[in-house]
Amino acid sequence: MNKIIAIVGMCGSGKSVANKFFEEKGYQVIYFGGVTMKKLKEERFDITPENEKMMREKLRKDLGMGAYAIVLLDDIKKALEKGNVVLDGVYSWSELKILEKEFPNIKVLSIVVDKIIRYERLENRVVRPFTNEQAIKRDVSEIENLEKGGPICYADYFILNNDDEDKYKLRLENIYSKIEKRN
Repeated sequence: MNKIIAIVGMCGSGKSVANKFFEEKGYQVIYFGGVTMKKLKEERFDITPENEKMMREKLRKDLGMGAYAIVLLDDIKKALEKGNVVLDGVYSWSELKILEKEFPNIKVLSIVVDKIIRYERLENRVVRPFTNEQAIKRDVSEIENLEKGGPICYADYFILNNDDEDKYKLRLENIYSKIEKRN
């Protein structure tokens, strides 16, 4: 049976690095945030933090809190037929419940980082940087409006990503080894 891993964490925690790590191990990456970007383009909105927030909340208002899992379910099933899959950006508790029902073998990897370190990383990143004020607003919005805390707390595996990228990748390698041994 092919493996499926959901990567969860707050903005700036290191999910993209983890997804790239698993992709290099042969996993196919399904990017939940891609749904937001696709919908923004379809409706001719600029890609901005404000528009992304609006679209994330609109999709969930229209389709329920499990919206992204519902939209991507067929893509995930097709990818799993071909091989191992990593899900980038599972947000809500409702999404996780849908995914666990459809894929009982799913494993959740939660990446956590001290808030001050995340905010520094977000401010300094090249792609889609955030000011501290924007990061705080996004965190609060995702926790209050998108059920984001549940999947982060309920994970099968946790990585503390407060150090440099080399140490983080060693932790990812350790988790990867555990997943390979247990499945």
